[in-house]
Amino acid sequence: MKKFAAILLASSMVLAVTACGGSKEEAQTAPAETAEATEETAADVPVMTHEEYMAAALDTPVCVETYVQATQSWWDGVITVYAQSEDGAYFLYNMACAEEDAAKLVPGQKIKVNGFKTEWSGEVEIVDATFEFEEGSYIAEPADVTALLGTDELEAHQNERVSFTDMTVEAKGDNGDAFLYAWDGSGSADSDSDLYFDVSKDGETYTFTVEYYLCGPGSDAYEAVRNLKVGDVIDIEGFMYWYEGPQTHVTGVTVK
Repeated sequence: MKKFAAILLASSMVLAVTACGGSKEEAQTAPAETAEATEETAADVPVMTHEEYMAAALDTPVCVETYVQATQSWWDGVITVYAQSEDGAYFLYNMACAEEDAAKLVPGQKIKVNGFKTEWSGEVEIVDATFEFEEGSYIAEPADVTALLGTDELEAHQNERVSFTDMTVEAKGDNGDAFLYAWDGSGSADSDSDLYFDVSKDGETYTFTVEYYLCGPGSDAYEAVRNLKVGDVIDIEGFMYWYEGPQTHVTGVTVK
């Protein structure tokens, strides 16, 4: 599954990138004793509202009804899902899923999810999850959060579908490129590399990411970023992922 070698670049006010993260699979593991203690009762947890979910303690079982907005690539019996309901959003990391069911997790599909609430480097998510299909459909409209950049209020939109308007592409890396393959430029067009690019707004610079397993080569988002030029003014859509601060997983880029 996706290896998160994530890092954010520091601006004087909010988004900082000074050290790299390792593999998420290596860094994030639920305490064995917690999982064992709650495994028998996890399936019996009543459905929670998003407010109740956020109020739940970490490493405790949770149950939510929500709607698929996008998925990363299925692999080896698990799939990572970006999900959102009318009252809030969820990141379902490595949820158990048969390959034939993965094809049914299309945007808008309603699912009931049982798992464990956890946090990794600021990202609140559900792990060790199972799901069942339910009737219903919902696609969230992106919330324009441009005005919240550099504020504490942005975190309240974690995992939601969001948008940013009139962002200016800045040089990324020592060579003045508009983007890098991998956070440190160590990737290439021939590897499974995320794309990292910097944009500015009102004098502050922010880093955005195109996740390879969400929007890989050939997708509109991946190709749009590979064609960016320093100085371009763009609108951005994506999911408000969190890694030591906001690190939007980009799904769309429009050059103005």
